[in-house]
This record gives sequence, structure tokens and C-alpha cells, in this order.
Amino acid sequence: MELSGKCILPEEKQPAGHRSQSREGSMKKSILTLFFVVIATQLSAAEPVKIGMITTLSTKAGYLGEDTRDGFKLAIAQESGKLGGFPIELMVEDDSRKPEKGRQIAERFIKKDNARILTGIVFSNVAMAVIPKVVREDVVYLSTNAAPSKLAGKGCDPNYFSVSYQNDNLDEVVGQYVNDSGHKSVYLIAPNYPAGKDHLAGFKRYFKGEIKGEVYTKLGQSDYAAEIAGLRAAQPESVFFFLPGGMGINFLKQYSQAGLADEIPIYGPAFSFDERILEAVGPAAEGVKNGSQWTHDLDYPANIQFVKAYREAYNRMPTLYAAQGYDTARLIGSALKEVNGDPTDLIKFRAALKKADFESVRGNFSFGNNQHPIQDVYIREVIKTAEGYTNKTVEKVFSNHVDAYASECPM
Repeated sequence: MELSGKCILPEEKQPAGHRSQSREGSMKKSILTLFFVVIATQLSAAEPVKIGMITTLSTKAGYLGEDTRDGFKLAIAQESGKLGGFPIELMVEDDSRKPEKGRQIAERFIKKDNARILTGIVFSNVAMAVIPKVVREDVVYLSTNAAPSKLAGKGCDPNYFSVSYQNDNLDEVVGQYVNDSGHKSVYLIAPNYPAGKDHLAGFKRYFKGEIKGEVYTKLGQSDYAAEIAGLRAAQPESVFFFLPGGMGINFLKQYSQAGLADEIPIYGPAFSFDERILEAVGPAAEGVKNGSQWTHDLDYPANIQFVKAYREAYNRMPTLYAAQGYDTARLIGSALKEVNGDPTDLIKFRAALKKADFESVRGNFSFGNNQHPIQDVYIREVIKTAEGYTNKTVEKVFSNHVDAYASECPM
């Protein structure tokens, strides 16, 4: 009988040579499959963690974003391109201090680049435009600077961490210090945007004397002749101002030129007294007291090595912004290490971040229930050294300070 087609014999009835070739082919296929599995696993493991940094690199305040970026990059460089042992792809974009541009960058980082971690915003108006939308996308945002009150209280969110402070903090410490110094009255000046209002609110929370004037200027303003004239007429015993970046440079110079520096003591938060501002302001800032949670002279091992490494890398003294950028990167590294480099498991990643299991350049550092820092806060004084003008720590005013809005956060 003829059979159409081919007859395949069972293996045990196939010739010995054919069985050997079949087994050899099967073994080669298995080895090849295993090879591709290993390669795929290695490639997957080598995929870098993408971090999107939205910060201000242009305008007169551009150096604030530069220092933030450079502090963050230093932490990555110290781990040879990694954080927590995992490779990092840091994407940096300039928001030009414009809220709408910040929103557009954030959307691109999330939708196009698939970044699950964002950071870097300097100004609170940009933060308020970006952060609430970002955290709704199940993306974690870690603030290196801007920390408006609306996001610390009722507007807190599990996906939002402030690694810097809450906006009011560096003013609260000055309010307490000015109050303790015996000044009975003060004149207040700040830009008219969320951070400006937060900063003056923080000062007033601890200062118990008379407010002789409370003036809000245009954000980015350069001429303060009218404000200084009003200040002079009010005759306060002290002045407190919050004018970050180039705004502070112009105000301090004009205040000194008006002959008021020797008549009415002036105070402010660290933002107007960093080393890059002091280089531009010069003697007009000497002796001024300011509030901060960090100074280059804090005697902590993490801070000593950070200041040394930053100066070697960039040939300049780090500012508060650089220190905060560095701490934020180190915090992310500590969390990535705990979640094996996978920030997409939000519950585990957030829990790892909240532990704050890293050595901060500030010494004491932990998170409160609203995921804002609990930390020490100091008064510094501007001094002149052989290298130029800088700050020295005068005294610790608050220990393990908790922000005023934590009790309003439902988390």
C-alpha cells in the first residue's frame, strides 16, 4: 500500500544519527534561548532611571537653577553616573521662570520621555503650575527649592516631597531672631507671588512687634527707589526683605547707596545672601544677619566632603541651592537602592523616600507627616574673608523645626 506524504518515525525508531542531530539541535536552541534571556535581562537592568529636572537657567535668576543642577550632578558624578548603584539619565530643561513653560516641560518629560521622577523647580509660581498636575499622573516630584504653603497643608500629596524646607521656615527663624534682638518695629518687602507672601507670613508668625509697612513688588523688579523712599518715611527700627537672585542684588546696593545701611538694620532669608549674590553686592551686605537651614561651615562629615568636592568640581563656593540639589539626589539614591532601581512601584518608592535614609549636608533631617523636612534652622552673618564675602553660622535658633502647615495635612 502506498501512503501519500512523509512518514515521520517516532524518535526511538529513528536512525541513531538522526536522533543525535535532533538532540544537538534542541540543545543549541535551548542554549540560544538562554543566551537571549540573559542578554535581555542585562539590557533591562542597564536601563537608566530617568529623572526630569525643570529649573531656571535663564533670566537674572538663572544661576539659582545652575547651582541646583550642579549640586545634583555632583552627587551623580560621585557615584560614577549612578544614584544608589543604578545608572541615571538626568534631563534638564530651562523653565525661564515661566509657569506655562514649566507645565509644557513636565508634560514632555512624563509623556515623551517616560520619566517617573521630576525635580528642580526654583520659583513657587512655577511650582504651583506644575506640581499638582504632575502628582496626579502618579509621578513623584521632589522639590529642591520651591515649597509653597498650599502644598504643605491641605494640598499635600503622597507623591510630593519637599527636600528643601517649607517656604516660611527661613523667615520664621529671622522673625524670632529680630524679635529677640529687641527691635520694636519692622518694614517688610517681598515680590508679589506665592513665595513672597509665604516668606512674609513666616516672618510675621514669630515677630511680635509693629509692622510699619508691608510692600509687594513686581517679580523680577530691578529699581527699588520708590520702596526705599517709603521705607525711609516709615522710620522702622528694622527691615526684613525677601528678594531672591538679581532682585536682592539691586535692592541691597540701592539700600546702601541711600545711606540706610548704617541707620536701619536689615535682615532676610538666605536667598538674598548666597555667595554669588555677595560677590556682586560686596560691602553693602557685610554684617547682615540672615536665616538658613544650611551653611558651608556646618561641621558634619557629609557637609565637609560636599563643600570640598563642589569647590573642586566647579571652582566656586556652593550655595544653598547647590546643597539642596545635592541632598535631593542623595535622597533619591537611597530610595532607589531600597527598591532595586524601580521607582514605578510607587508605594515602595515613596516609603523608601520618606525614610530619608541618607546623610544630609544639614545634619539632622527627617520628613514630617506632610513630607516636608524636620530640621535645624540657623542665623548666619555676612562676613569678609581673604577670598571675599561669605556667611558664617552665628547660632541655632530652632532645633528639629516643623513647619506651620503640617497639622493641616491629612496624610
